[in-house]
Amino acid sequence: MSAVVQNPTAAVSMPLAVGDPGRALVFDGERTIVLGEFLARARALAAALPEARHVVHLADDRYRFLLGFCAAALRGQVALLPPSGAPGTVAEILQAHAGGGAYRLEGDALGAHAGPSPLAAAADGSPDAVPARVDPQALAAIGYTSGSTGRPQAHAKTWAAFATGTAQNLAALADLWGPAQPQVVATVPPQHMYGMELSVLLPLLGGAAVHAGRPLLPADVARALEDAAGARLLVTTPVHLRALLRSGVALPPLAGIVSATAPLAPELAAEAEDRYGAEVREVFGSTETCVFARRRTARDAWWTPLPGTRLTPQPDGTLVHAPHLPAPVALADLMEVAADGRFRLCGRQADLLEIAGKRASLGDLTRRLLAVPGVEDGVVLQLEPEREGAVGRIAALAVAPGLAPADIVEALRGAVDPVFLPRRLRLLPVLPRNATGKLRRDALPAALAEPHSSAVPEAPGDAA
Repeated sequence: MSAVVQNPTAAVSMPLAVGDPGRALVFDGERTIVLGEFLARARALAAALPEARHVVHLADDRYRFLLGFCAAALRGQVALLPPSGAPGTVAEILQAHAGGGAYRLEGDALGAHAGPSPLAAAADGSPDAVPARVDPQALAAIGYTSGSTGRPQAHAKTWAAFATGTAQNLAALADLWGPAQPQVVATVPPQHMYGMELSVLLPLLGGAAVHAGRPLLPADVARALEDAAGARLLVTTPVHLRALLRSGVALPPLAGIVSATAPLAPELAAEAEDRYGAEVREVFGSTETCVFARRRTARDAWWTPLPGTRLTPQPDGTLVHAPHLPAPVALADLMEVAADGRFRLCGRQADLLEIAGKRASLGDLTRRLLAVPGVEDGVVLQLEPEREGAVGRIAALAVAPGLAPADIVEALRGAVDPVFLPRRLRLLPVLPRNATGKLRRDALPAALAEPHSSAVPEAPGDAA
């Protein structure tokens, strides 16, 4: 299966969704909704939506999100994609856009236009063969960064940018499924830009079909993949992929696995490829840039930029130039760029450590923590200095049933310089990750607060 997304920048209008009206768009274990029927439902819902410029989409299941998103788009309304559904976060976003009129749209507010779940035929569900179109230069959505490194930031996306980005994603992934239609099952929320790109835009503008729900537990993911009738594409995160592997649940044959939102350990990618018999393809992007590079992590440490994309290293990060970006975007990621354009991630300036004249990165230390046998999840961080002129101590959070903090630190001694060993390590039943598996940096120190954390005795000669 392939879809041609024409250059939208010179067009007066572009399709809201591509393909024949009879093609599959959304499926579950009960039935499949084809594109024409879906557009008929979206038009009916659009007529019932309130007048406003912006709408916060809060539906959690994929079908209801798609329906609300497309209905609002037909009314010319801009989708606001909150980093979380927390009431305070949603209220803040609504307030920021109150001037042009803003409202919230939740799954249960779609009523009869959506039908009950599992998917059911609506009373007015006759196929709609009339193409639904949007203005390519109009704003489609405003996405928000996760806030994992600070306050969430807003980034606007036009329909033209979404169309070009979808063509880029097809170039990066289409060889996984060949001529078949990909059947996407996603564990990430549609409000996250990665979820938007691969579970909303790829079905709308790339010709894929998508599972109606958002499975999270391993058994639910397996059932959703069984519901697919064709080339199964699992869109997930390192946290969810690790949980799948540890559960031992069997999955049906896959066309491929796509991972993003956090660095994927090569060992985890290789284990998944061996277990499931499918390539694990990691994509690199952000809310600011959308996806702009890919790699097969089990075999390659270097990233391949998508067509037309190039990177320019800066002293404090990297500039990303890409066809779907109206201007270069600066990222805080430090990258080594080869002569052929491929690049290797070197971490972020804020993640680089220098203690006692030695250097390391929080990302590499976290990778080594996760490699300790028995550690199911974990993160390494640097605490604020206790006094002016001092060096912040290294600490860690871990999920490791059956292990003591001292066991983990002892296992790290063979791979980590003593000055970078955690001086405080807390064991938790689960790390405080958000829906995409990210950890808010500003929330981590609180998780280490006494009396729950465990101080690790320093070995003779260890420097702090």
